[in-house]
Amino acid sequence: MATAAHWIAGARVRTLPAAVAPVVIGTAVAVYDDRGVWWRALLAAVVSLALQVGVNYANDYSDGIRGTDDERVGPLRLVGSGLATPAAVKRAALLSFGVAAVAGLALAAATSWWLVLVGAVSVLAAWYYTGGSKPYGYLGLGEVMVFVFFGLVAVVGTTWVQTERWGTAGWASVAAGAGVGALACAILVANNLRDIPTDEVAGKMTLAVRLGEARTRGFYAVLVGLSVAALVVLAALTSWWALLGLGFLLPALAATRIVLGGAQGPALIPVLQKTGVAELAWAVLAGVGLVVG
Repeated sequence: MATAAHWIAGARVRTLPAAVAPVVIGTAVAVYDDRGVWWRALLAAVVSLALQVGVNYANDYSDGIRGTDDERVGPLRLVGSGLATPAAVKRAALLSFGVAAVAGLALAAATSWWLVLVGAVSVLAAWYYTGGSKPYGYLGLGEVMVFVFFGLVAVVGTTWVQTERWGTAGWASVAAGAGVGALACAILVANNLRDIPTDEVAGKMTLAVRLGEARTRGFYAVLVGLSVAALVVLAALTSWWALLGLGFLLPALAATRIVLGGAQGPALIPVLQKTGVAELAWAVLAGVGLVVG
């Protein structure tokens, strides 16, 4: 029970902020545009959450069967720890992707069928992050995937399925997607910073391994700065009330101090939680500002 609880807690750090934040801020942009549709927002949340859960299970499965998680410093993994069989974890990943597909098809039927293509690409990107013979997560491209799919695509898609038009709302959703996407990337960067020694041994050439420890720490700080810049752009396009989102800096700066302070190994685990809280705070507080505005 304790090991299962540890796995769930670790997965929650990665799943909830990255799944909820894009839908919250994407819906807030739609509401600001006077075109919010609650049931479409709910379906977008199901898609986002199911994809995130699927990614977690898929990564657990693929890294586990490769042996990447045999010597793990961070939160427990199911396959690597022997808590679950690879087949069971793979089924859980496919089931999660299936739930995302059903909800996505409902949104496509209500709006436009080209969303089916976007959904299919999203699922493939989620699986091949660590799956397949040449996973791109092992080539240092994981941050690109996170920024594009759990930042830009998730936020812009959430806004578009409600407004069904571009205009100012479209550009505002791009800015919002860049903001939450940067913080989602920061979670991955902190995770990979912690795992540099074991990833190097396992041949997992993440961006952190390629950059090295010092530059990876600097990159984390750059991502936090990018999220601030994106928030200013969002406010300029919509309402300056969106700057309420600057409240995210409280947990973000606390996490940045830990990263720049040279913390290593288990000492970096709190950074994941603080960055996740920062991402969710960015979306919720900026979203409240847009609704008020």
